Amino acid sequence: MNLRHLLVSFALLTVGVAAGLLTLDRLFPPDLARYQERSTEIVDANGRLLRALTTADGKWRLRTTPDDVDPLYLALLKAYEDRRFDQHWGVDPLAAARAAGQWIGRGRVVSGASTISMQAARLLDPRELRTGPRGLLTKTIQSARALQLEWRYSKREVLEIYLSLAPMGGNLEGVRAASFAYFGKEPKQLSAAEAALLVAIPQSPERRRPDRASNRAQGARDRVLVRGLEHGLVDQAAYDRAASRPVPDRRLALPMQAPHLAAWLAGQSPGTIVPTTLRFDLQAALAQLAAEERGQFTDRAQIAMVVLDNRTGGVVAWLGGSDFFGRAGQVDLVRARRSPGSALKPLIYAMAFDDRTLHPDTLVADVPVRFRDWLPRNFDRDHQGAVTVRRALQQSLNVPAVLAMEKVGPQRFLSTLRTAGVSPGLPPGDSGNSLGIALGSATVSPLEMAGLYAGLANGGTFAPPAVRRDRPAPASVRLLGPTAAWYVADVLAGAPLPEGFASLPVALRDRRIAFKTGTSAGFRDAWAAAYSPNWTVVVWVGHADGTPRPGQLGRLAALPIVFKAFGRLPAEDNRATPPPPDALRVASHHELPPRMRTLAPAVESHGGPRIAYPPADARIELGAREAVPLTALGGEGRLRWLVDGRPLDGTRWVPDGPGQARVAVVDEAGRSTSVTVRIVSKSN
Repeated sequence: MNLRHLLVSFALLTVGVAAGLLTLDRLFPPDLARYQERSTEIVDANGRLLRALTTADGKWRLRTTPDDVDPLYLALLKAYEDRRFDQHWGVDPLAAARAAGQWIGRGRVVSGASTISMQAARLLDPRELRTGPRGLLTKTIQSARALQLEWRYSKREVLEIYLSLAPMGGNLEGVRAASFAYFGKEPKQLSAAEAALLVAIPQSPERRRPDRASNRAQGARDRVLVRGLEHGLVDQAAYDRAASRPVPDRRLALPMQAPHLAAWLAGQSPGTIVPTTLRFDLQAALAQLAAEERGQFTDRAQIAMVVLDNRTGGVVAWLGGSDFFGRAGQVDLVRARRSPGSALKPLIYAMAFDDRTLHPDTLVADVPVRFRDWLPRNFDRDHQGAVTVRRALQQSLNVPAVLAMEKVGPQRFLSTLRTAGVSPGLPPGDSGNSLGIALGSATVSPLEMAGLYAGLANGGTFAPPAVRRDRPAPASVRLLGPTAAWYVADVLAGAPLPEGFASLPVALRDRRIAFKTGTSAGFRDAWAAAYSPNWTVVVWVGHADGTPRPGQLGRLAALPIVFKAFGRLPAEDNRATPPPPDALRVASHHELPPRMRTLAPAVESHGGPRIAYPPADARIELGAREAVPLTALGGEGRLRWLVDGRPLDGTRWVPDGPGQARVAVVDEAGRSTSVTVRIVSKSN
């Protein structure tokens, strides 16, 4: 056989072997299922872990890349496990030859030749690799699989498999899970003692668990440190410091921030890393605040809180409730729809402001008014008579809010909420025409409420709050003009503090905050919602099962928490926003356009006249020679006004002085109606 035939035969053999190997590679690809079946990770806006969830088989298995770990750990790992990892193709021939020689010479295994790549292959499917007899066959399979991994993947990818799957004792797998459990931190910055311990544990994970066998764990760690000293990875001083450090004797809990949000997002994207808009530092600070405040409740009521960054529309803090593993603790109260009480009133007035039918200085009567078979009353069961819309909103008066809702229209109001991304819940049988929506009959969630108030903060541009950074931000839509939004902010920023505040809260000294509270019927829900230029904070306090909390109003139970929450948010400019160019600045309602001067109940288009202003039983404060505007709806022809039986010339009445008076109006058909009012002198 000549040389040519030898070369041809060798080439054919080479091709045959290569074809066979390729066929085997295609028929038996590496099974990456265990590597791909990782813990769901919920991370904040900077990639910091908020919460992880175990895999289906109960493991803490966090994806770990070489960039996630301290360089010293990688250096110690290679020095101790596989010095030539960066040079070989999956199997280290020098180490294999050494191990084989020792085995032949002594008749037993003295040292192993397992590379990191071989260990990665074993970790991908330990059941397959542990079947059959141990020894040479097992090593042969591991070697073949290691070569296959190196053929298919880069060194970094093979190393990532090992870093993510290395057994660390119990249900811990991978370097990141172990670093959190033993040191309470990411492995990006490890001390020499910590790095050495994480290198040592995988060789015998159950025997070297530091939480159960600290002496064995420390001995194994020190052997790694010795190897590091021999290879110049640590100097003598660093070795002495590391060797003197005790190993941790207990496991720590992995991060557990925003557990309700994490559970919700994990259900959407199991086994993935879900990037959110939350900020770990703010989430942790506000969770601590909620825990402190809840500790003062004798009935252990729950606190839900959501905080938005108005500039981005993203949620930066999400507290779905307290005591996640307690009774009803896993109910996400940030997404639960509850009665808002009076908390939606600013949106009602904002729509009327935008229609140019109301103004903060519009005069409205806070008096008993019957709307068909419904007679709304204020929470204190009292009425204040003639007040401005500004005062009606600041004092959360009910009759003026219902009158405003009557003007806006319940169906239109609900439609606006839906366009803003809210899904209001209605009582059974309610088609959406009830004026009771003004007082809380339509339920919303704290998350939805935060979106609405952030829309006011953004000048009338609304969008559902964003929480995932891996999805497009919700589209925004303008539903109110900037002037209407400015009116609301100006009114709410001037609201008086509730009783019990000895001085101005720190949050209100440092920034300008517009706020509103709400309390549902039966004291089941206490709300406070507030916004500054940069932040919106909504707090809900109550029981998940709706147990009443008698006397716990929103301004007492929730508003103080809102102010304290603002105190833990980054600082911002506290100057008031200047009014838009078309904002009406007036000294009193007399200077407003006629249609905006007063707010009165709507009347039917037929029948006799009805006095729109002043309302029945109104208490009207007037200065000297100040006139009362008289307004009536309905009737036929020219209307005539009388006060205590004396006719007036026109529609302006200047009372002679304080006291009670009867005001009547008569149309040309002779039909009349009257109201009784009380005039009091305006205090200086």
